[in-house]
Amino acid sequence: MRIISGKYRGMKLAEFEGAQIRPTADRVKESLFNILYSYVSGARVLDLFCGSGNLGIECLSRGAQYVHFNDISAESVAVLKKNLSRLKADNFTVTNLDYSVCLSGLKGFDLVFIDPPYKSEAGINALEFIGKNAVLTAGGIAVYERDIPFSGEVAGLKKFDERKYGKTYLTFFEA
Repeated sequence: MRIISGKYRGMKLAEFEGAQIRPTADRVKESLFNILYSYVSGARVLDLFCGSGNLGIECLSRGAQYVHFNDISAESVAVLKKNLSRLKADNFTVTNLDYSVCLSGLKGFDLVFIDPPYKSEAGINALEFIGKNAVLTAGGIAVYERDIPFSGEVAGLKKFDERKYGKTYLTFFEA
């Protein structure tokens, strides 16, 4: 897993061991950032289920103003901190909280990544909270990654795109 563009291009990220970990594949990440190209520079980003920090660090590399990383797993946060220690940056925050606790009180993000464990309802719950509580700025984007297409609606958010890459679906919402 590497950073694919920007200031930290080519930097190899520390990864997890084991079959249960599912980082966003490089091909999916490259397609995602091609779609988000004009949104990242200067953005305030929330990487809610951050794992190793793959998506948030890519944003920092591409000129994001600030990234808030969060994961409930202490192991994920340890890997994330190892990756962040290699950056020459301090425009980020790391929290080790349940997503619902992390989201409470957060506002003003231009971009939110939601990539929970696929079998969990946490992603849908997070989207609903984000839509109801103005976590995103007007015109801000939430990207939800999972293994099935998204059906239904989310109050306060408008689904505007969905892409499939192998077994991965990326669903895009706008505030």
